[in-house]
Amino acid sequence: MNPQKLFTIVLSLLFINVIFAQEQEEETTDNKTNIQEYTPSKLLKKGQWDIKFFNSIYTQTERTDAGSNSVTIPRETFFTNTTEIYTGISDNRRINIGFIFQVRSNTFGGAGALDVFNFRDNNTSRSGLTTIAPSIRVQPFKNISTFSFTSSVYFPVFKDKANAPYLDKRSIFWETKFFYDKTFGQDKWQLFTQIDFGFNFGEKASDADPASENVSERFANNSLFVPFGVFLSYFPSTKSTVYVNTKQAFLIDLGNDFSQNSTSLGVGTKYQLSEVLNVEASFDKFVRGHNFQGLGQTFSIGLRAIF
Repeated sequence: MNPQKLFTIVLSLLFINVIFAQEQEEETTDNKTNIQEYTPSKLLKKGQWDIKFFNSIYTQTERTDAGSNSVTIPRETFFTNTTEIYTGISDNRRINIGFIFQVRSNTFGGAGALDVFNFRDNNTSRSGLTTIAPSIRVQPFKNISTFSFTSSVYFPVFKDKANAPYLDKRSIFWETKFFYDKTFGQDKWQLFTQIDFGFNFGEKASDADPASENVSERFANNSLFVPFGVFLSYFPSTKSTVYVNTKQAFLIDLGNDFSQNSTSLGVGTKYQLSEVLNVEASFDKFVRGHNFQGLGQTFSIGLRAIF
C-alpha cells in the first residue's frame, strides 16, 4: 500500500466520522466527552491517568537543496511510536507527572513506505527504542484552565553506531510546550494553539569521530527547535471532531553551523469510542522548507485512554 492509498483511507475516515457523528447528534448529552474536555491544555484530576499510544509514518521523495528549491531523492521513510503516560498528583488539578518513550524504524534508498514495519537493521534501515523522557505538566494560572505547559527531557538510549543509517538525534533534548485553547460557537468550534521551545544539547557534528560515532545523528546538536501550530476544530457532536491545522517550525543554530525551517498543513479527526477510549487519525504535508528540509507527508493514527 503506497502513501497515496493511505491518504485516501484517512480522508475516508474523516468523511465517515462526520456523517456518523451527525446521525448520532440526538444521542449526545450536556456532559463533555474526553475529546472536548481533555485538550493538551487541560490537566488531569488527582488520581486520573492519561495513556496515549501514537503512531506516525513520515515518508518523502523530495527535499530542498541548501536553499528552498525542491530536489527528488530515493524514498526515505520514518516510523515513530510515541507512548505517553501521565497522572494527576495535585488536588487543584494543576500538576501532572508522566513518562514518555519512543520507538523508531527508518528506511532509506528507495524502500517501500511500509517496509519500516519490518524493523530491520542493515545498510538501508535501522530501528529500536530511541528515547525515554520524564515529563511534567503545569497549569501556571489558577483562573486560566485552558493554558498550560509540558516540560520533558528526552535521553537517547540507543547505541551509537558509526557508518550506520540515521535512527534519531544523538542529543539530550529539553522541550517545553505551551498550550492554549478557546471554545466558542456553542461548543461547536475550538481554536487550539501551541508553541514549543526545544534545546538540543550534545557534541557538535564536526567534533564527532566518524570511526566510532554517527555524525548524521548529531546534526541538530547545539540548536534551538521552535515549532508553533494553530488548529481549528469543529465538533459535529460531542463524540467527534474534525480539524485543520498549520505549523511553522524553525531549527535555530546555537553553535552547530546548521539551521532549517519548514511549513506544513494538515487535517485530522478524533472519535470517542467509549467513555475511556478515543481514536485519532491525521495527515500532514510539508509545503515548503529551507536547507535540506524534507518535503514529504505524515500519516498518523493514535489511541488515547483517560480514566
